[in-house]
Order: sequence, then C-alpha cells, then structure tokens
Amino acid sequence: MNLKTFLSLIATMSLAAAVAVVAPAHADHDGDDRDHGHGESHDHDHDGDHHGRKPPRVVVISLDGAKPDFIRQFIDDGVLPHDGGLARLSRHGAVAEQNVTASPSLTAVSHIEIATGSTAVHNDIPSNTFEAIVGPISSSLSGFAAPIGGYRENPLGPSSRPTAVPLWVQLRQHGKKVITATWPGGDGADISINNTVVQPAQPTRVTDYTVPFGAFGGIGAQGFSLSRGDFTSDPAIVAAVQASGHFSFSPVLVTSAPIETFSCSSAPTATCANTATLDLKYAIRVAALDTTNDNKVNYDTLVFFDTTRGITAGPFHAPSTGPAYAKLGGENAPFFFEGSGAKVGAAYFVSALAPDLSVVRFARYGANFIPRNAPVLADVDDINNNIGFWRPQADFRIPERLSPGFTNFPDVEIETMFEDMVKTFVRYQADIGERAIRNHPDADLIMVYIEQPDGSEHQFLLTDRRQGTNPTDPNSIGANQDPAKVKRYASYIRFAYQTADKAVKQIADAAGRDSNVIVVSDHGFAPFHTSVNMTNILRNAGIDTSKLAIRTSGPAVNIYVNLQNRESGGTVDLATYKALVTQITDAVTKAVDPNPRFNFSLKDGRIFTVVETRPLQCDAGTGQCTSKTIGQDFGDVFALMAPGYNFDGIQNPGVARLGDAPFNAATTMLSMPNFYGAHGHDPELPVMSATFIAAGPQIREDATIRRMHNTDVAPTIMTIMGVTPQQVDGEALHEILR
Repeated sequence: MNLKTFLSLIATMSLAAAVAVVAPAHADHDGDDRDHGHGESHDHDHDGDHHGRKPPRVVVISLDGAKPDFIRQFIDDGVLPHDGGLARLSRHGAVAEQNVTASPSLTAVSHIEIATGSTAVHNDIPSNTFEAIVGPISSSLSGFAAPIGGYRENPLGPSSRPTAVPLWVQLRQHGKKVITATWPGGDGADISINNTVVQPAQPTRVTDYTVPFGAFGGIGAQGFSLSRGDFTSDPAIVAAVQASGHFSFSPVLVTSAPIETFSCSSAPTATCANTATLDLKYAIRVAALDTTNDNKVNYDTLVFFDTTRGITAGPFHAPSTGPAYAKLGGENAPFFFEGSGAKVGAAYFVSALAPDLSVVRFARYGANFIPRNAPVLADVDDINNNIGFWRPQADFRIPERLSPGFTNFPDVEIETMFEDMVKTFVRYQADIGERAIRNHPDADLIMVYIEQPDGSEHQFLLTDRRQGTNPTDPNSIGANQDPAKVKRYASYIRFAYQTADKAVKQIADAAGRDSNVIVVSDHGFAPFHTSVNMTNILRNAGIDTSKLAIRTSGPAVNIYVNLQNRESGGTVDLATYKALVTQITDAVTKAVDPNPRFNFSLKDGRIFTVVETRPLQCDAGTGQCTSKTIGQDFGDVFALMAPGYNFDGIQNPGVARLGDAPFNAATTMLSMPNFYGAHGHDPELPVMSATFIAAGPQIREDATIRRMHNTDVAPTIMTIMGVTPQQVDGEALHEILR
C-alpha cells in the first residue's frame, strides 16, 4: 500500500461517510489473459458439501506489501520462526511462486481486486487517488472509499447493475456469515460524488461484523524537547500521583505550563483541532517520576495528563485511558481524549530522558478514531469499548520530519518511534481480528487487513546502490552510502515481517485448526532512487497543464483532460481534447532519464513502461470510451513507471541527483527522494508479486502454484464455501483444493 496516500486519504473519510468516488457503468469486459469472460461461472453451485455438513470456515489475512521472496528468505534464515504463522502455514499448505496482482499494484486497487475477483477496469477502483470523470477537474477521490462496481452517470446515482461486487455480498446472499476487520471496502460508508450518494452502504459495504479502517482525528504528530528548567514542584500534582497509586523515589516534578493545548468536539460528527474552537478543551502537562529505588535521582517515566481532568486513579474502561504513563525504553502510552464524540485518541512516547531531566524528548503521535458510520456503529463501539480507540499507526511524517517539532531529534530516536508504532499498531489490528473470530465462532469468512510490512518498506527499503543514504546529499550513493544506515534499515524490514508474522500466528491460532487460513498481500515492493515530477514532464513538452488533472499514486498516474460535457464545469472542446490526449501520450511515452548513473536499468532510458490511452472514437465525443485496459474513471492517459522511479518523495526544497543540473522547481523532472520503497509498477514484474499462502482442511499440503492472479482469491474462497462465483475475472485454484 502507498502509506503516504493512504494516511492522507483516510483523513477524508468523514463521519458522515459522504466520500466522493466513482466506478464504471459500461466497462469493456474482455477478461484476463486466461481468456474467460467477465461474469462467467467456473464452478458448480453446491451450497454445503455432499454430506450436508457446514464447510470449514476461511480466514483471509492480508499483509500489506508482503513480498513472497522476503518471506521465503526470512523463513530460511530463521528471521521468521519455524513455529511462526507464516512458516507453519507455508510448511503445511499451498504457496504461490508468483501472484500477479492488480494494475496498478496499489493498495486500494489490489484489495478491491482480491475482494471482488475482478480487475480495476471492471470494479472501477483505478488508483489510490483518482478523479471521477463526472466530477470537477479539481476533485480527488480515494480508492479506499470508492463505489465498487460503478455508478449511474445520468442521472447521477447508484448503479442498478454493478459491474463487480465483493465476495461478501455473494456469500451473504447464500446465507453465509462474513466478517471484515478493517478490510478496504468493508466500512459501512455511504459513498457520494458531487454530494449525491452513488453507493449506499447496504449491501455492498456492510458485512455481519464490519470494522472500518481508522481515520485522522484532526491533530497531527508533534515532537517536544524540554529540559530541567521546564519542570517545577506542584504539591497538588504530587498528591494526585500518590492518590493514583503511583510512587516516585525522587520528588515529583511537573511542567509549570501546558506543553500543548487543543480542542475536540463532543459531537460524534466532528473530531479535534489544534485550536480552541471546539467545545472540549485540553491543556496537557507532564509530570516526571523516578520509579527506580536505587538511591539516585533517576527520572525514567513521564505522566501526560489534561490539566482540567488531572491525574486520576482509575480503573479506566476502554476507550478511556486516564493519564498516559510512558517510560523511557517502553512502548507508547495511549491517551484518550475524554469526552470526544468520535472517540479520538493519541499516544505519547518518550525517546530521550536524562536522569536529571537535563534532556527530555518525547512525541505525541497523531490523533485517530474509527469512523462512526451509522450502519456499523455497534461494531465500532464494540472495538472502542473492548479493544480501545484506534491506535496510531506507523507515521511517515515523523521520520521524514514533516510533522513539527522533530527537526533536532537524532535519527535513531525517530526510527525507534516508528518501530514502536509498527509493533503496537499491528498488535491492535491483530486484537481486532482475534476479537472478531472469538465473538463470532459461527462466521464462515473472516477477512483481516494488517498494515505491515508496507509502512516499513516505504521508509526503509534501502537496497539499491543508487539510493542516497542522506536524502539531502547527492553524493551519498554507491560507494558513499552509509553502511551503518543500510544495515540498520535492513533490520527494520526484518522487524516489520516479524511483527506481521506474529499477527498471522495470533489470528490463525484464534481461528483454530478447522479453519482454512489464507495469507495474501496486495503487492510486492521495489526500492526507488528517483522522484519524478509529472507536471514538469508535461510542461517541458509544451502542454498546458491548467487544462488537466494529474492524479498520481506511487509510480502510477492518471491524467484527465477537463472535457466539456464530461467533467463538471469542463472547458475543453472535443477537438482540443483529442489533440491534448495525443500530446500527453507522446510526452509520457518519450520521457527519459538521461543520467547514466541511474538509467542503466531502463529500456532506451524510458521512464514509463506502461502507457495506455482512452479510446477516442467509440462514442459521440463524450470522452467516456473504455477498453480492456482503461475503465470508466481511469485517466485519459494512464501510465506506470519502471522500478526505481516514483512520483512520491519530492523534497522541499528539492535536491538534484548527482550528475543532474541544479534543481529548478519549475522545470526539474527528476530529483532525490526522501524515502526508499515503492509499489504500483507493472504487476507482471516479479518484484511486484503478491504473496499467497494457504493451509487448512480443504487445502492440499505441499502444493506449489507457479503463477496465479490475485483475482483468483475470491473465486477460490467461494468455491471452498460451495458458492458459484459471479462477475469475476479470476478462477478458482482447483489444483490446491482437496
């Protein structure tokens, strides 16, 4: 998954869940390379097995960005334990050598492909970020909140004949019970375009137990640096600490003033802000405790509390946490914003704490909540009240120092924070999956999404000699790379896989031996060394970009022309539209990297490996033609770059690569990025291969699949459950079924 895009997109998922999105009403259904028609049935319909017994259930676990070659290597090297989740399933089940994923190989696109068994052209989720062709040219849509299977264009509204449906819809129609735990598309949201609902939550986006993925709570992460002079004695706080059952072997000290103030809303339809504009006010102070009985002044714990609510004793029932007690060397301490109607919370993490308080550094992670979508509110409250509020996930803004307050934090402290979030957030997701399984033992299908190792691979996949170990130093490539940083980053990748492996084991153990457990991923990963500016590529080719919408996600781009009578407020006439599409296609096709230090992996130096253009002649000039590679809401030009190149990561100020001309914001196309891993390239490339591992009573042992597609996952699951797949591009993997 593109973590950057995803973090920003979930922030747009309002509590009313009126998120703008789109999908194709008339895509050209040509099927995939195995030449079977879209919508064709491939299996005999047999609800239940031949003896009338209930088929064993299926548990699907998606590990975002898990690479099959990394999993094999880490199992062989002992990085992943022999008795861990992935090794155990691999040893006793079926494994795919290559699992060709969606095009583009992005998180939203791939997860909807897995869920529907249909390609992006047919389910109309063309990217993590795209434009509805019936919307304004300025609009951007989230692939995580898009109408699956299309919508009616005129008049705008829900489609009476969706071109794809999630497998949970089909299974529930056959009396099966389905659970989705933070799986994209299973969110209980009404989806809107131009303020018109084009896909109501029922039945497409609701299951028997539906937990939406979390959303941004309105307050981003913040770093803090304090010293002994910021602390003083406060008898009232000392008494409160003692009354709460905590003890300090040195005098309790507390910040004389709040370290930050913010506000939240008590209404469930609003979150929080770094202002005092909302009705609930918070002023956070910090107390320092010495919990070590060593006859030395040795402060090791910080207590974060709201001045108005104070330090209270508890006990606290989730989502409430009371004050956050964070110890140096320990995990982050969750902190619930008491009274917030959306159930918003954050967490505090101590990264440096001198025994005498001469150096104090800590972070407050970003605030989050679970969207309170009305059709699934009971399920949301079940998680809030039993697992807790949505925990902070690994946040790229901290290691890239985009969030305020982290400028002077040492790299290792920043990286330790990221690893802390990896561990605690994946555990939180696994706890959600386990609760879903244990509270619904009669469920036929459970689908659980786990965010790692994607987030860590984005930040730390430093495996190419062309990558600069110092993003601001063009010379830090090749022989000048920092070997200590390369080694350290490799350890973070291993940790991410180990953490994901623990989640698989926890969920599989909760499911029990009578379950068929399928572990998939949405895509592979590749290192990248060059950030690409799509706007400058087009401008340098003489194209007027004011008439376009450029929507990038990772190395994928959809470029839309603001066509009259198609886009809302479109201004470009048909003749100009056709000329622009031709110009754009030519510019993209001919874009090259002339720098031999970087371009040696490219064919003829060309940056783009896939360039597709919307057909121009199939309609009366509405610009709504589709093909087997261009769906309704794809761009007029859709393109994918070669591995090593990514639209993300452009720095501000920009940094020129070694051997390039000085950076110029108006013209520079290629520059040094500030992070390292990408996906979204051509899915046929082995490096983009997704994971597929399956084991259970209906899965053959020691089975190897040479090549499959992620579109095969849904029909395989439905076949196990005795339900005939409908509207799928994939086919059941009969060779692995007993």
